[in-house]
Amino acid sequence: MAILSGNTALVTGGSRGLGRALVEAFVAEGARVAFSYARDEAGAQTTIAAAGGAPKAFRVSVLDVAGTGAMVDEIEREWGAIDILVNNAGVSQNLPLALMEEEDWDRVMDVNVKGTFLTSRAVLRGMIRRKRGVVLNIGSLVSVRMMDAPVHYCASKAAIKGLSEALAKEVARYGIRVLCLAPGLLEDGVSRNLPDYRLADYLKHCSLGRLGSLQEVARSAAFLVSGANSYMSGETVVIDGGL
Repeated sequence: MAILSGNTALVTGGSRGLGRALVEAFVAEGARVAFSYARDEAGAQTTIAAAGGAPKAFRVSVLDVAGTGAMVDEIEREWGAIDILVNNAGVSQNLPLALMEEEDWDRVMDVNVKGTFLTSRAVLRGMIRRKRGVVLNIGSLVSVRMMDAPVHYCASKAAIKGLSEALAKEVARYGIRVLCLAPGLLEDGVSRNLPDYRLADYLKHCSLGRLGSLQEVARSAAFLVSGANSYMSGETVVIDGGL
């Protein structure tokens, strides 16, 4: 049986990259899936097609409080509940601190951290009423390892780790689990913008000697939020090929 059968999931940032892979994996595992995206209409349509036309897409920024609330209300009205939330939407920039403007810092922290807070708050209200649910926050290896990466991105992902741990403790009384998934470098996403020497250094220290795939991480995410993993909460799960 598909491990997410009977569940409804919401994935933020689902129009490309890991978000798209998460949508595909969750649909393949039997979930009804909705996803949000900020601007990429063509990418959203590609995600829908890649997942067999099953997902429901919402064009709404994770920083749009009213839009997020309306999206959550519509999903709950049509599908009854949101059982799984994956806070995946995120941004980064390859900028050294000395060249970083205040606006650069604010954008990364706002999307990655405040967006996670706002979406979680909107969805958790229903989960608390129903006394069930799972929240999976997409972190990064940079939150648990000292790595050569932009400081605002590292800070935002470290905040996600802390948010996940504190929230897991807070909502456990309602039967809700919270987890953080921290991938290393993958074949798509952040790795595309890294210079060759950074990629070579990563591969040198990675036990498996390769980058991870989006599908590998998405399949791991599907297990983490499933009932087969019901005794795990508050953990940051690293998937990095053995760095």
